[in-house]
Amino acid sequence: MLETIQSINSWLNGYVWGMPMIVLLVGTGVLLTILTGAAQFRYFWRAMTEVLGKLTQPGGGEGSVRPFQAVATALASTVGVGNIAGVATAIFLGGPGALFWLWVSGLFGMCTKYAEIVVALHYRERDDSGTMRGGAMYVLTKGLGLPWLGTLFALLTSIAAFGIGNMVQANSVADALQTTFAIPTWITGLALVVITAAVILGGIKRIGQVTELLVPFMALLYLGGGFVILLTHASRLPDAFALVFESAFTGTAATGGFAGSTIAMALRFGIARGLFSNEAGLGSAPMVHAAANTDHPVRQGLYGIFEVFVDTLLICTTTGLVILVTDTWTSGATGAALSVRAFETGLPGTWGDIVVTGGLVLFAFSTVIGWSYYGETGVVYLFGAKAAVPYRLAWLVFIYLGAVGSLHLIWDVADTLNGLMALPNLVAVLFSIPLLLRLQKEFFSRSRS
Repeated sequence: MLETIQSINSWLNGYVWGMPMIVLLVGTGVLLTILTGAAQFRYFWRAMTEVLGKLTQPGGGEGSVRPFQAVATALASTVGVGNIAGVATAIFLGGPGALFWLWVSGLFGMCTKYAEIVVALHYRERDDSGTMRGGAMYVLTKGLGLPWLGTLFALLTSIAAFGIGNMVQANSVADALQTTFAIPTWITGLALVVITAAVILGGIKRIGQVTELLVPFMALLYLGGGFVILLTHASRLPDAFALVFESAFTGTAATGGFAGSTIAMALRFGIARGLFSNEAGLGSAPMVHAAANTDHPVRQGLYGIFEVFVDTLLICTTTGLVILVTDTWTSGATGAALSVRAFETGLPGTWGDIVVTGGLVLFAFSTVIGWSYYGETGVVYLFGAKAAVPYRLAWLVFIYLGAVGSLHLIWDVADTLNGLMALPNLVAVLFSIPLLLRLQKEFFSRSRS
């Protein structure tokens, strides 16, 4: 039975994360870039000042959390294991050129994330408990008159969350701590349950309060370690960039323990890992951005540009360049093991282990608390606000199961369900383009402060 499920899922996953989906997601980003007048480039500095200049300020308007708390929670969910293990795997399978295509996915993903947040905020509403909710399910139902598709998106979100945002992350933390510090998985599981309970049982306000402190700390820890390596290997950076651009269009010959790659492999794995990391087009982040107390949808949409920039163009790029300048990409290692080897090579003593293991643990934990809200939003849409607390309690149970269990099949199925979220979400975004353009024109024509 399990073999049959695995076989069916493997076949379906080939399409969900294959070239058709990649073309659809990137194509959506390209189309939105054209129609919005390249919003991610035109308004990039406006986005940076909007976020960094108003870290502690309320946004005005209705909402449950401050705008920065919303983007911090979204970043908590997207900055995860994929930024460490996913980027390394992309380079292992696609060669250094995969990093170039990862950048491409990030640049267009910035516009996709901007658009889906703007649309989601326009159709948001309060649930019975007073919490502001929004997302593709509300757009599909209220805006496009497609409640069945909204129900499908909510169902996919609530189920996929248990895998991609819960059990897989808990398992990654438990495995990392057992490997590095010999901590038994059951102890890690219990600790994760207790710490997560203290956060998520307080709802989105507590989650926002924690992530606005956690996300900057974990990002600075990881980026700080990476920047030290890049500074000490600065003489190798020009060659690393040359290798990235050359390999993106010529492929990579076999070298050492590296199997070699084609242009198609570099493009596929680079874009796929970029999209998987920043989740642009999957419809996850708009659910928490919809809770922000902002005065206009476009203002919060600018936070989406910042979000993808940090996740893909800063953190993922740091991982990739560290792997290249330390020459560990030809070592034969892959995934998190390759990132660990790169940081161990670049940093003295045990600092490399500490940065990568600490980053992985914090990234995974932040994903657990962020995705709990995504899954909860899906369940609340389906069954009402009364379902929120039972979902949170179930979330805690599955954290422990994930920490102590073996999850190959769960990871595969969750990965597929996560990808399938893109289909109804892209329907919501693409059919709402006239609304998006109207809101954008309205916001910028008023010269808001």
